[in-house]
Amino acid sequence: MANTWGYGAMTNHLGDIQKSKAIIIFGANPAVNHPVGFRHFLLAKQKGAKLIVVDPRFTHTAAKADYFAQIRPGTDIAFIYGMLHIIFKNGWEDKDYIEKRTYGMEAIIEEAKKWTPEVVEDVTSVKKEILEEIAKVYAQNRPGTLIWAMGLTQHTIGTSNTRMAPILQLVLGNVGVEGGGTNILRGHDNVQGASDMGCLSENLPGYYDLNETSWKWFSKQWGVSHEWMKSRFINEDMMYKKGFTLARWWAGVLNGKDGNDPIDNAGTSLKALVVLGNGITSTAQQTKVKEGLDNLDLLVLADPFVNEAAIITDKKDNIFLLPTATQFETSGSVVATNRSGQWRYQVVEPLYECKPDQEILFELAKRIGFYDEYTKTIRDDKGNIEWPEAATREIANTLKSIGYTGWTPERLKKHTDNWDKFDQVTLKGSGEFENEYYGLPWPCWTETHPGSPNLYNINLPVSKGGMGFRARFGHIRDGKNLLAEEGSAPVDSSINGGYPQITKENIEKVLGITLSEEEKAQMGNSWSTDASNIIAQKCLEKEIAPYGNAKARAIAWNFIDQIPLHREPLHSPRQDLVEKYPTFEDQENQYRVFTRFKSIQSAKNYSKEFPINLITARLVNLNGAGMENRASMYLTRLTPEMFCDINPALAAKYDIKDGSMMKIHSPEGTWIKVKARFTHAVNEKSIFLPFHFTGIMQGVDMTKNFPAGTAPYASGESANTVTNYGYDISCQIPETKGGLCRIEKA
Repeated sequence: MANTWGYGAMTNHLGDIQKSKAIIIFGANPAVNHPVGFRHFLLAKQKGAKLIVVDPRFTHTAAKADYFAQIRPGTDIAFIYGMLHIIFKNGWEDKDYIEKRTYGMEAIIEEAKKWTPEVVEDVTSVKKEILEEIAKVYAQNRPGTLIWAMGLTQHTIGTSNTRMAPILQLVLGNVGVEGGGTNILRGHDNVQGASDMGCLSENLPGYYDLNETSWKWFSKQWGVSHEWMKSRFINEDMMYKKGFTLARWWAGVLNGKDGNDPIDNAGTSLKALVVLGNGITSTAQQTKVKEGLDNLDLLVLADPFVNEAAIITDKKDNIFLLPTATQFETSGSVVATNRSGQWRYQVVEPLYECKPDQEILFELAKRIGFYDEYTKTIRDDKGNIEWPEAATREIANTLKSIGYTGWTPERLKKHTDNWDKFDQVTLKGSGEFENEYYGLPWPCWTETHPGSPNLYNINLPVSKGGMGFRARFGHIRDGKNLLAEEGSAPVDSSINGGYPQITKENIEKVLGITLSEEEKAQMGNSWSTDASNIIAQKCLEKEIAPYGNAKARAIAWNFIDQIPLHREPLHSPRQDLVEKYPTFEDQENQYRVFTRFKSIQSAKNYSKEFPINLITARLVNLNGAGMENRASMYLTRLTPEMFCDINPALAAKYDIKDGSMMKIHSPEGTWIKVKARFTHAVNEKSIFLPFHFTGIMQGVDMTKNFPAGTAPYASGESANTVTNYGYDISCQIPETKGGLCRIEKA
C-alpha cells in the first residue's frame, strides 16, 4: 500500500489487537521476540480471536496458534494471492470499501485468478486444504489484523511483500478500523524513531524526498542558507542522490576491487566509517563486512560496549573506540512501533569517561568546521543548549510531513509521567487526558491535537485522530479517480469525499474559506512546509486532513512491479520455478552500487549443490548483534554458544548427532562450524541459525582482538557469514530469509 509513509509504520497499535477477531502473522515470532507485547495477542485469543501463523518454522508463537502454515521461505506473495483467489471466488471481499477507497484492485483480482490452491501448494509447500481453511477463517472473522516482522521484509521482493500484505487488508476492509490494520513489530525500542529521524539514505528526516523543495525547507528550519547547504556537497547532483545503505556500505569502500560490485560515488570510495550504537556485525555477508573494515582508512566505533566490528577486522591502526552513555544516562524522546512518543528520563549521570551521543556529534561538528551552523537553532543567546528539549522542539517544528507538530517536550513528558491515566486497549486517556491518546501517536497535527491511534480511520473526525489515505500521486490516473469517492471522508468532514493535499494555492478553494493577507504572508507553500502551521489549523477547523483524502494504491506505477508479483529468491531450491518466476534485471546504480539479481540467479542451478533452506532469526535474550547481551553472564547462560537447529531426520542423512559439530556452506564460498541442536521445529528441508554471534570467522578465533577485560562471555561463528548475496529491489534490505546452504558432519 504505497500511500503509507514508510514500510514499517504500524497503522494501529499493540493494545488494539485485543479488538481483533482474527490475527494473521507473517515472518514474526512475538512470543519469543516481543513477549511483553504478545500478551495482547493472548488476551485477544481469550476473547475469541483466531490466531494464524505463517512461518517456515514451528515457533513458540505457532504453538499458540489455531492455524499454522509452514511456508517455504520467500513465497509469501504466492500464499497471499492464494488467499485472495479464494476470497474473490467466494465473494468475501468488501466490495464497497474496494470501490470507494482503493485504486487498481482489478489488476490484483486478475493476478489472483492464476493462484489456485493447487498452484499455491506447489510453490509454497503449504497444503491446499490449510490454505483454504486459513483464507476462510481470516475472511469470515473481521476485523482482522495482519502482523509482520523481518521474516517478511528480508527478501529481494521484501518491498513487494510489504505491499502485498496491506492489499489483503484492503480487500477485506481491514484498514482504518479498530482491530484491523497492518502492524509491524520492531526489534528495538526506537526503531520507528530512527526511521522518522532520517536514519535511512533515501530521504531526509520525516520522509521528505531528496529534492530542492525539501532541502530548502530544512535549510530554513536549521537557520542556514540553501547556498551554504549546497556547498557541503561535492556537487549539487549529490544532494539529490540516495546514499549507501547499511546493508552495503562496505561496497562503497571496496569500489569494485577484486571483482566486487562497482559503485557510483562521485569518483571516490568511502574512506572513513563512524558507527554510533549500531551492531553492523548483525548484517548479511560478514566476510564482505570484514573486507570493508580492513580497507578503511579510519574506523570510529561509539558504543557502550566494544563494538565487535573492531574485533573481526585485521586492520591494525586508526581504529578508535569511543565509550558512549547508555539510555539510562541520557534523556529525550523515543518513538514506539505504534508511532507513539515517549520521554526517556535520565536515571544516572554518564559513568566514567562515557559521553552521550550528542556530545560526540557536537565535537565532531567542531572539528569538521560547522558546529555553529549545526547548533544554530537550538542555542540560546548565550550559546547554551537546553538539551534535549531544544532539539525536540526543532523536530516538532520541522517534521510536518508526518505530523510531529504536537510533540512538544512538555506534552510528551506529561504523558510519560501519567501513563497510568491511559487505557491500554484504546490508548485513550481519562481525567485531564480524556481527549488524548497515549504518546500522541503521529500524525499529531497541532499542539492541541490528540494524536492518531489508528491510521486511515474515517470513523473519527480529523480533530480526534481520523483521516483518509494520503493524496500523494495526483488526482487522475489512466482516466480513473485517485481521490476517495463520496461517502469516504472522516466523520464531520466539510467535504464528503476525496480532496487533494492542502497547499497555500488551493486552501481557500478546497476549504471554502477566505484568508487574511497576514495569514497568507505567514503561510508556507504546503502543509508539509508551513512553519506557521496555519494550514493544519485551518484544516482541522473544517475536519480536513492536511495531506488530503485519496485512494490506497494497489497499482504503484513508480515500482518495477506495479502490482506485487511472486519472484523466486536468487538462490532457489526450485530451479523449475526460477524459470517461471524469475527475479529482476540487474540494477546499474542502486543506492550507488551495482546490484546483481538475474546474473546471480541464472548463473547455475544452486539447488543441486545447496539443497537446504537457510533460516535466520532472533533470540529474545540476545537481541540484535548481541554485543551487550553476550556481555551478561546471566543472559549468556541461556544460550552459551552458537548453534544450528536441525531436524533429526535431516541430520541422519549426514550422520550428524545431536550436540555434535557440523559445517554449513553457502553459495558465496563461505562456511561456519557450529553445534547441532535437534528439533522438529524446522522441517527436513531447512536449518535455523540465530544471528547474534560473532568473534569467530570461518574457524578463526578473532576474540584476541578484544581489549583486556572487554570480551563477552560468549563468542561464536556468525550466521551472517553464510547468508547469501541478495538485496531488495527497492530498499536494499538483505535477503537473509531466503537463502540456501549445504551441510556436512564436521
